[in-house]
Amino acid sequence: MNRADAVAKAQDYFDSGRFMTDLGRRVAIPTASQEPERAGALSDYLEGEMRPTFEALGFRCRIIANPKGAGPFLIAERREDPKLPTVFSYGHGDVIRGQEAEWRSGLSPWTLTREGDRLYGRGTADNKGQHTINIAALEAVLKTRGKLGFNAVFLIETGEEVGSPGLREVIEANRDVLAADLLLASDGPRLAPSRPTIFMGARGAINFDLTCDLRPGGHHSGNWGGLLANPGILLAHAIASIVGRRGEILLPALKPKELSASVKKALADCEVDGGSDGPLIDTWWGEPGLSPPEKVYGWNSFEVLAFKTGNPERPVNAIPGRASAHCQIRFTVDTDPNAFIPALERHFKSLGLAQVKIARSRDGYFPATRLDPEHPTAQWAAASVRATTNADPCLLPNLGGSLPNDLFADVLGLPTIWVPHSYGACSQHAPDEHMLVPVVKEGLRIMAGLFWDLGAGKLPRRKS
Repeated sequence: MNRADAVAKAQDYFDSGRFMTDLGRRVAIPTASQEPERAGALSDYLEGEMRPTFEALGFRCRIIANPKGAGPFLIAERREDPKLPTVFSYGHGDVIRGQEAEWRSGLSPWTLTREGDRLYGRGTADNKGQHTINIAALEAVLKTRGKLGFNAVFLIETGEEVGSPGLREVIEANRDVLAADLLLASDGPRLAPSRPTIFMGARGAINFDLTCDLRPGGHHSGNWGGLLANPGILLAHAIASIVGRRGEILLPALKPKELSASVKKALADCEVDGGSDGPLIDTWWGEPGLSPPEKVYGWNSFEVLAFKTGNPERPVNAIPGRASAHCQIRFTVDTDPNAFIPALERHFKSLGLAQVKIARSRDGYFPATRLDPEHPTAQWAAASVRATTNADPCLLPNLGGSLPNDLFADVLGLPTIWVPHSYGACSQHAPDEHMLVPVVKEGLRIMAGLFWDLGAGKLPRRKS
């Protein structure tokens, strides 16, 4: 029995119908962590679904109560030999709200439904479908080789969609158990549906509110127009001084100084493609001189997520007293997020816009992480994917979005390898969430190849 047999066995997991059966059972558990009344479903997913799945593969499992009162955690361990390398993997069993009334006719968030090459259901893309693929690939290697050839530790949380409360505390309290040679996990989208993708970190995110609060209530525009400062206009000018009309960041303190040579090299053959349902890229938007992949994976972006002044639903002839905007900066490891708000405050003051105040959002922050694309572990992963697919994977230095990768990279000190099994237009966090059958099948083969190579002694060992 060899590598090709393990890869074929992983493919058979889908062809036999087992993938649909297992994922259908998992999708049917309504693990919406944003809804307190679903707390029982979170426990059911770990105790009734994940525990027996891992125990059938020879893992020892324990469920840990959340120290912050949110959804619980499961840690599953399979130890074959302390001398062997250890892989740590992660997934989350919680999903966002079902949004049942908004799904297309014939679809339900809690029923796995296949239409052509699409598998619909809440959690198919984020994240039940993705960790289902990885667990099945692990099983294929175990059944083919008779052992893994490495040690494996999985952590499944149930609070990712509400900001992963308690995750840091659980990781810090279990450092010895979670110690490993690398993180190998799956979340987020591929760069393109047809292109195997590896990313090694995540852009950070910082959210904050800009407010211009000038006076209580509104005042008739016929009596006071031209006499009273309009907070909406002042706030619009403040935002326009941060980001240009083509989306370029104007304030140097909010962006990296340059792209590193290794990042430019890694992104040179990548092309952003959201699939047939994805939006068309506005090529004129963003930092001048950068390619689309460089803009989203190698650079910072400033976004206005919401803007309000007056009563947008029922406007009246009155100058509003207040305006506010909820904003976000996505940033790479090349910039210091602690410098953003002080730089904005100085900037507004220099422009005579001291009326515009900044307040950082409590729950809107993720640190940035990145493993260099030329790191030996990244190159090992790329070679494994290449051996399975006969294609060069896209090697992204980091995901464009954010996830708690800093806990794995910084707290546990692991090289982090993410192999996504979704795509950009999967309707994640929206009605009609789905994953693509060709991506599922290829994902099963890719992960079986990676796990096989881990057990074949091909992973570059970390320096002590």
